[in-house]
Amino acid sequence: MITIGIVEDNDVLRSSMEMLLQNNGNYQVVFSLHDARTILEQTEIHMPRLILMDIDMPGINGIEAVKMVKKDFPAVDIIMFTVFEDDEKIFRSVMAGASGYLLKKIAPSRLLEALNDFVQGGAPMTGSIATRVLEMFRKQTKQTSAEFNLSVKELEILTALTEGKSYKTIAAERFLSTETIKSHVKNIYVKLHVHSKSEAVAKAFREKII
Repeated sequence: MITIGIVEDNDVLRSSMEMLLQNNGNYQVVFSLHDARTILEQTEIHMPRLILMDIDMPGINGIEAVKMVKKDFPAVDIIMFTVFEDDEKIFRSVMAGASGYLLKKIAPSRLLEALNDFVQGGAPMTGSIATRVLEMFRKQTKQTSAEFNLSVKELEILTALTEGKSYKTIAAERFLSTETIKSHVKNIYVKLHVHSKSEAVAKAFREKII
């Protein structure tokens, strides 16, 4: 059972999300909040595997809430769930530590698919968002990966992670086992001095490694 928290100020949408996740059978909604004022308290109490986070909320906005949670609970993954598609909010969300970025117009079945993919090692992003993220960062000057001593294969795998691909997909594309991919990812974490996939992806973008 995957524990999940929801932070969404639209009460109708939040209730619909709760019902969708609870009825799926794979998820347990451990908290459902109208805003982010108590996000740290609720996270400490329930320690969800992941949080679905809105951006535009009264009081603390979602991007600031991501920073707060990742600072105190770095192991908790956060997926932005929003109507915004502009580059600045996408960039700020990724830099804050978000593991994915989904648009609210996504179909319920696709939302469940994206969450399932995330649990298997992917970084869920609505297709249009993934394209914008890649275009946005590829316009920047790349820094050589030699500084971090990444091998060619590790660089390929890191690039695949930034594209939102799951370990299973990366393994299939390279005719390798999922365990082999996980082993490479662990080495990437060590070389980049990070502790999670979201941190690795954020550092890849921030340091212009890819």
